Order: sequence, then structure tokens, then C-alpha cells
Amino acid sequence: MKICIAQTTPIKGDIQQNIENHKKLISLSIQNDADIIVFPELSLTGYEPKLAKLLATTKDDPRIDEFQKLSDSNNIIIGVGLPTKSDVGICISMVVLQPQKPRETYSKKHLHPGEEKYFVPGKNLNPITFKNNKIAFAICYEVSIPKHSEHAFKTGATVYITSVLNSINGIDKDIETISNISKTYGITSVMANYVGHSGNYDCAGKSSIWNKKGVLIEQLDSTNEGIAIIDTDTQQTFISQLISAK
Repeated sequence: MKICIAQTTPIKGDIQQNIENHKKLISLSIQNDADIIVFPELSLTGYEPKLAKLLATTKDDPRIDEFQKLSDSNNIIIGVGLPTKSDVGICISMVVLQPQKPRETYSKKHLHPGEEKYFVPGKNLNPITFKNNKIAFAICYEVSIPKHSEHAFKTGATVYITSVLNSINGIDKDIETISNISKTYGITSVMANYVGHSGNYDCAGKSSIWNKKGVLIEQLDSTNEGIAIIDTDTQQTFISQLISAK
């Protein structure tokens, strides 16, 4: 199975333009036979809590129909970030588009302190199965909650995919944390992060891949958009840097 993480420069609040940028990276991942591609936290809006109420939508938003078509025609799972509406408020979510299946929503259950001003805790999606792998997700701060990764392991996860906004000041801590998760549970882990600026943060990039021993085996740089892929069977990796962040 080939897992791909995308590193993007978000355009503040512009869902349509972010969709166009996502499509470029999805196309690149398809060219390299990826089975799944996942983008950073709230990737289609940028991490903009103050705009979340205005931008919030649902997994059935017709603007992301293009992603479903790409998923169906290329047999690839696509995970994109959006603020989504719930009965009690707005959630930080990842819409998961699987080939020939209904869309699902993974919502951040463990909010970072301060996020409760704009968001409510959501419902995590249990690991999904694809090509004999069980894929568990985490959104940003959740990687810091030990019971979150423990639950992923207990439910059979073989892959731990994290979608984050990590600042220059916070990246090293999360790199260490995710490395320890991989080592503790013997699972492949990946992290998709932004470059550029979002939500008053200078984003660190360094989207990363760890093997089952917790060893960092691939990492994008701190300034460019691009993708990184790992083949979980061969442990071979591939990276492609695209556009310099501005």
C-alpha cells in the first residue's frame, strides 16, 4: 500500500482555490500510484478559526464532488480538511472520500486549548480498511493525547495518519511524539503539515514519514509544497517538491 501526505500552502478562506491546488497534488500522487493521500488540518480553508462559522459545510458539499470522481476513477482514498456543521456547533474535520463508497467524516474529538471558542469536539472515525491495512486518523492536537493512539492500536490500526497545522515553534515536539507512537505500537505513521502562514502561525512544513520502529525515514522541507509517499510493503519512499511558498 502506498500512503501519500501532501504539504500545502493554504489560501485563507478560499475553498475553491484551495481545491484547485489540492487537485495538482492529487494528480501527482496518482501518477506515483498512491493508494491514499491526506492533506493538512482544515486544508480547504486554512486554519482560520474566526472564519470557521462562515465557511462550515458538510461532507456532501458539491464543491468536493471533483475529489469523489478522482477517488472513484483512480481507486484512491482522499482526505481533505474542512470545518463541518454538527447539531451542536462547528467541528474541525477531515472528509474521507473512498472509491465507490459513501463519504465519511472524521472530526477532531480532542481540541487544543483555545479552540473551544470556535469549535466543538467531534466524533472520531474508526480505522478504515483498504488493501489489507487498517488506517487510523488523527487531527493535530490529538497526537498529544495518549489514549487516542492507544485506541487506534487497540482497534487494529496498522497505519497512523496525522493531519496537522504545526508551527515552527511546535514542530519538533510533535515529531518526537509521533516517532514514539510508531515505536510503541509498531505502526507506520505519517504527518501532513502546512508551509507558509495560516491562523497567525508561521507553519513549519517538515511533513514526515516514520517506519514501524519509529525511525524518521522521509521528510519534506520547510518552505515548499509537495508530496511524500511510503510503500508499506517495501518501505521505499518518494518525495516531490513543487511550488515555493510565498
